[in-house]
Amino acid sequence: MSDLTSRTAAQLTAGYQTGEFSPTDVVHAVLERAVEAQARVNAFVRIDGDGALDEAAESTERWRRGTPAGPLDGVPVTVKDMLLTRGAPTLKGSLALSEEGAWVEDAPSVARLREQGAVFVGKTTTPEFGWKGTTDSPRHGATGNPYDAQRTAGGSSGGSAAAVALGAGPLSLGTDGGGSVRIPAAFCGVFAMKPTYGRVPIHPASPFGTLAHVGPITRDAADAAALMDAVTAPDPRDWSQLGPVEGGFRSALAEGADGVRGLRIAYAPDLGGRVAVDPAVGEAVRGAVALLAKLGAEVFEEGPDFADPVESFHTLWFSGTARVTQPFTPEQLDLLDPGLREVRDEGARAGALDYLAAVDERMALGTRMGLFHQRYDLLVTPTLPITAFELGVEVPAGSPHDRWTGWTPFTYPFNMTQQPAASVPCGVGDGGMPVGVQLVGARHQDALVLRAAHALYEAGLASRVPAPRL
Repeated sequence: MSDLTSRTAAQLTAGYQTGEFSPTDVVHAVLERAVEAQARVNAFVRIDGDGALDEAAESTERWRRGTPAGPLDGVPVTVKDMLLTRGAPTLKGSLALSEEGAWVEDAPSVARLREQGAVFVGKTTTPEFGWKGTTDSPRHGATGNPYDAQRTAGGSSGGSAAAVALGAGPLSLGTDGGGSVRIPAAFCGVFAMKPTYGRVPIHPASPFGTLAHVGPITRDAADAAALMDAVTAPDPRDWSQLGPVEGGFRSALAEGADGVRGLRIAYAPDLGGRVAVDPAVGEAVRGAVALLAKLGAEVFEEGPDFADPVESFHTLWFSGTARVTQPFTPEQLDLLDPGLREVRDEGARAGALDYLAAVDERMALGTRMGLFHQRYDLLVTPTLPITAFELGVEVPAGSPHDRWTGWTPFTYPFNMTQQPAASVPCGVGDGGMPVGVQLVGARHQDALVLRAAHALYEAGLASRVPAPRL
């Protein structure tokens, strides 16, 4: 059973059902792998071995009786340390927060997984308050890449992506306010999806408002569909949640037997010449697009016509950092990541009219993308224009940009528009580092994005990225 840490959630539950192995067997293997992953890349802020084994024992007994609590009963899960988890501090990478407290509440997505009997392995690393696209924080240090520990895992859900890539559980919950599940998924060679805003209930509400989504990081699209079926259940604490999904996401994959056949797909390799893409990244993404065409999609090289909305995104995002740190004392502010202090100060200088002007641009961008999807079912881009760079910096050496948004131009626009977007591993670039292809759908077309991603997995695209070795 040495390969238990490499199995998908679907493969694990199939094994539980037949009695080939038990949740206890799996969790023992996963905990061993989590300790190894922690030593190599610093993916965790907390590994709860005793709690996980207790939950696994309970799950093993349910499976023995033939009464699993749900489709994910006994499946190991990790949770980004931005989401409340009962019994464990949620410190968000910040020295300014205290561990003291009862910690008696689960975030909605965590609560739904607990109801299904999922086994919680631990909490994963994040930059402070999830503010940037790399994962390093004053409290927990930097998280390395599973393929090269001296490079970044990406962020802000870098610990989650690294944990999944290294076999420390097949499922993880991350958050995405500007690319934060898709960025590390692309860098670490795993799958991630940012659902339509409101599809996964959130509590407490994010200080970044409706830019921030909760989404799955998994081994493949089928596992993400199963995770989405669990965490999209309604929760009365989120006033902005969407209504229930008819049929569910796993059913949508089963019903979409034709995969991408007949879909109209717009391929924007560089957003109309606006983005400089590393040649090896571009080649890997073109290979994914060629596979979509081979599977029967109609592919058109055309991108949406919009100017880079980065300044408006900065106004919205930096205002969020100012809001989350507004109650802090001068002593707490001194403990913050220096980069976070800089953007926090910039956000604090933005006035109400600046903020509303950014909202206006956001709405106009949403309208433009809504019309774009009247002609195209999906938009395909690189997830990122580069592969993972050196550990411990916000931008790669030689970058003309000061902030992480300079190297993430394909991700943050779709937080502004609230559209579903996924990253699928599609090959490797220089140095054997993973490359991701991004699939973007119209709002509410989460099932279509998952269906297209699943078709790529079924066709073997992700096998172009070899698994990392510990």
